[in-house]
Amino acid sequence: MPTIGQALAQNLVDRGVEVVFGIPGVHTIELYRGIEAADIRHVTPRHEQGAGFMADGYARISGKPGVVFVITGPGLVNTLTPMAQARADSSPMIVVTGVNRRDSLGKGLGLLHELPDQLGLSKTVSKHAEQVEDAAGLDGALGRAFAGLAGRPAPVHIEVPTDVMGLQGPDDLSLTDAPAPDDPDLAPILARLTECARPVIIAGGGCRRQDAALTQLAEKLDAPVVQTVNARGLMHGHALTVAASPSLHAVRELIEDADCVLALGTELGPTDYDMYATGSYPRMASLLRIDICPEQLRRHPAEVAVTGDLDRCLSRLAAEIDSKPGTGGAGRAEAARNAALREIDTTAPGYSALIEQIETLRDAAPGAIMVGDSTQAVYAANLAYDHDRPGGWFNGATGFGALGFAIPAAIGAAIADPTAPVIALMGDGGAQFTLPELGVASDENIPILFVVWNNNAFLEIANSMEAAGIKATGCHPGAPDFEAVSAAYGLGFKRTSPDQLRAALADLFPLSGPMLLEIEM
Repeated sequence: MPTIGQALAQNLVDRGVEVVFGIPGVHTIELYRGIEAADIRHVTPRHEQGAGFMADGYARISGKPGVVFVITGPGLVNTLTPMAQARADSSPMIVVTGVNRRDSLGKGLGLLHELPDQLGLSKTVSKHAEQVEDAAGLDGALGRAFAGLAGRPAPVHIEVPTDVMGLQGPDDLSLTDAPAPDDPDLAPILARLTECARPVIIAGGGCRRQDAALTQLAEKLDAPVVQTVNARGLMHGHALTVAASPSLHAVRELIEDADCVLALGTELGPTDYDMYATGSYPRMASLLRIDICPEQLRRHPAEVAVTGDLDRCLSRLAAEIDSKPGTGGAGRAEAARNAALREIDTTAPGYSALIEQIETLRDAAPGAIMVGDSTQAVYAANLAYDHDRPGGWFNGATGFGALGFAIPAAIGAAIADPTAPVIALMGDGGAQFTLPELGVASDENIPILFVVWNNNAFLEIANSMEAAGIKATGCHPGAPDFEAVSAAYGLGFKRTSPDQLRAALADLFPLSGPMLLEIEM
């Protein structure tokens, strides 16, 4: 008979889980008995925060939930930051932890790894969190956890007490999936789109797996398509694409000139629509929305709001809409793109050079997955950059905005798709949050290019403090010797400057193993 730990691990396999990111400990030994028995690849990060970010990157590329196994107490606490990032960016994650024995919970006995209320703490960032109290409760807990991934994806948490995971488990566990949602009624949106003369589409992360359908819809409507950060890579190079932030005045003018705005899979959040914190949003006449989350739809008034999964209904919308006569969509899109670049040149001239460097990286590795940290090059490209792979541009600079995202999330992404080139983008400050995870890339021999812009500072913060008349205190932590770090972890290494970047990338791909490229600023 399997133990509860073994039954849990086998049920994960039966539900399609292939990889677990985790660090074992004395509180999870019996869960690891299950890992040993199941056909699961185990990847060992250097810190639980790395495990969570790896699971997030894995989920964004594979479309499957990223799974984390960590210990009671500090293991969960260290995973909370990536769980919050995943929650903000609608990334599915399953976090499995231990917890102290049942008769000790909430009593403050001073046990190893004890928290006053571990489950309550988890619920602050989890969509669903539950404790398995006995063998009879395992099936329901797993079913409810996977059901929690339905709708808007987010992290879920299952904790198993140390005195439960080794008990005799059930013989069989169910594989019941959450029922598929009903197809929404698209008639009101179709009717309004048929009437309008100057439509604009805003594509959010909910569209990222629907490149063909979005292209078909845009062409039928002759509508410019503004992309939020998590939609970048869709419709690359298309005449109707506006891969630029709706925080820019140029893009806002395009949106405000439209007589109908179709917002698809976007929460209309400030990190996309008001990144300069002006307190204003672009005005949207006749706003039509489709989003998987009814709570999100209620947060902004719209003429028509439809709850729907765009992976199911965007192709329907594209097929059922009638083609419109030309509305000058390509010209409107081109004007917005050009105006956006001029605006960046004027308001943040250093960003233009950084965007060019990102484009140089893209051209050196076509179809690459680019995973970014919170760093100036990523901020710049989030403003205006047209990536060439649907779903292949994402970063920690939006939503929760956690530093240290790029290195581990890129590792997770590369494990999800070992055929794709993967490039991690970071500054020297953010890199140091999760620098030891380079060891995982070395252990697994994952061919990732880790690009570090080294200006020996948290320069974006320093500039902001000085602009506010405040001395840039705490903004200049010393950077390590990245060449020595690379050697210590067994990575290849190159050092270059912005003007020599193209030459440094010549004939670099495909990589035979992980490499760190330092760009001295």
